[in-house]
Amino acid sequence: MVIAASSLGTVFEWYDFYLYGLLATTISAQFFAGVNDTTAFIFALAAFAAGFAVRPFGALVFGRIGDLVGRKNTFLVTMGIMGGSTFAVGLLPNFATAGVAAPILLVALRVLQGLALGGQYGGAATYVAEHAPNHKRGLYTSWIQTTATLGLFASLLVVIGTRSWLGEAAFANWGWRVPFLASILLLGVSLWVRLQLNESPVYARMKASGNTSKAPLTEAFLRWGNLRIVLIALFGAVVGQAVVWYTGQFYALFFLEKTLKVDGMTANVLIAIALALGTPFFVFFGWLSDKIGRKPIILAGCLLASISYFPLFHALTQAANPALAEAQARAPVVVSTLNAHCSFQFDPIGKNKFDASGCDVAKSYLAKAGVPYEHEVLRLSDDVTMSPVPEDQVEVAIGGSKVTAPTALAGMGTGARKAAIAAFQKDLQAALAAARYPAKADDARIDKPLVVAILFALVLLVTMVYGPIAAMLVELFPSRIRYTSMSLPYHLGNGWFGGFLPATAFAMVAATGDIYYGLWYPVVAAAATLVIGLLLLPETFRRKIEE
Repeated sequence: MVIAASSLGTVFEWYDFYLYGLLATTISAQFFAGVNDTTAFIFALAAFAAGFAVRPFGALVFGRIGDLVGRKNTFLVTMGIMGGSTFAVGLLPNFATAGVAAPILLVALRVLQGLALGGQYGGAATYVAEHAPNHKRGLYTSWIQTTATLGLFASLLVVIGTRSWLGEAAFANWGWRVPFLASILLLGVSLWVRLQLNESPVYARMKASGNTSKAPLTEAFLRWGNLRIVLIALFGAVVGQAVVWYTGQFYALFFLEKTLKVDGMTANVLIAIALALGTPFFVFFGWLSDKIGRKPIILAGCLLASISYFPLFHALTQAANPALAEAQARAPVVVSTLNAHCSFQFDPIGKNKFDASGCDVAKSYLAKAGVPYEHEVLRLSDDVTMSPVPEDQVEVAIGGSKVTAPTALAGMGTGARKAAIAAFQKDLQAALAAARYPAKADDARIDKPLVVAILFALVLLVTMVYGPIAAMLVELFPSRIRYTSMSLPYHLGNGWFGGFLPATAFAMVAATGDIYYGLWYPVVAAAATLVIGLLLLPETFRRKIEE
């Protein structure tokens, strides 16, 4: 009953939280319509990340309350905040109706969700662990670890069902609101189930004996002995777990839909199948960690992720959009300039329209079209065909053909500039079509079994790092400050290092033109965690947690 009730409530909270991630493409069109498409999508991912940014603050606030007044009541409060915020997203006006107020309201609700989630996970994991037998703690807490994936899976099913029921046009227009509004029903059920629970026996005994902490924040973070363990847990376990989790379940989805141009419905279904196949392994690795330890499983997952991400994502391109892979091999795209003065292809204030230079126009169009490219900076002596031309001239080579971008755009009037850019984009589109660069993935050519197999491999790595992490974090800290101590490193790692991964990785891709460049983020983070964890992270699976 404890496991089921705790898991059900946590599934609901993750369902709420990840609805936004699944609908990032739709939300970018609804709430960030005032900027170019690439920036709008990165903005949407940044708003998604805003919920993660505040999770450590929620961990501090609600972790302290959980150690002061108890586990049960704290995560009842966080559930109510999460459910109310999610329901309100479904009622928000879009950019066309409310202008800049729309994204501001959206971000505010994401912040409330992040604060609530910051207090939820630590409470649920601590609550289950403090009920579990010492030799089965990994197994029992692994059910809590399945809830994030099950919440994502549930939100996928609701999104897929709503899309099928309403059709893509109606869903993009207004139907995206339905999954958010439906969450109010799940909130009622989850609150009722959680109300049936009693307080954790470990906490109840501490409270009865008067041993609860009077200042959990001070004990947890201002005393070096405990702070040292917090830092080791963060950099020696949670950071790697976080980037593997968000790469395997969210970045993979965004990569399919945004970069490989796979239809949103198809991408959702393929991810859902992989999640369904992979979810039981959370429990398997939790059980295995009771036998051989938490540390070797988590660090093995980080190792495998750091060495396999590049080949797996290359294989994903071949399987999901073979026409793109073939075109890239047959006719690589190179943007050649006579100087290096090109804008970074992400404008955080939304004012750069990338129309002041030929380089910006070329890169912006290619990024929007999802076409990988290289940027080559030439000296005059490197290419005699470019030596007699203006210094700001840009050529886009597509295999054997070349398209020249307009020059002196900054000095043109608005009408002349738009006409020059439109003519260039038309020529560039024709050249890309001639080189058989696809506008979107051909559903008939998608090797769906292979895509599912690759996605399953990514999810399997997630289960390795995530299945044992709750038990390890619970075991690292004493009962009197456990809720506070474990919540902060978990939410710093997952909220900041993991939550910002999609937006950061896509900004890296937009800036370089290399569709795989964003993978350096999780690869480096996972490798760093592997090294730090091997050197400093203690094994915990035989510890008792009553102290």
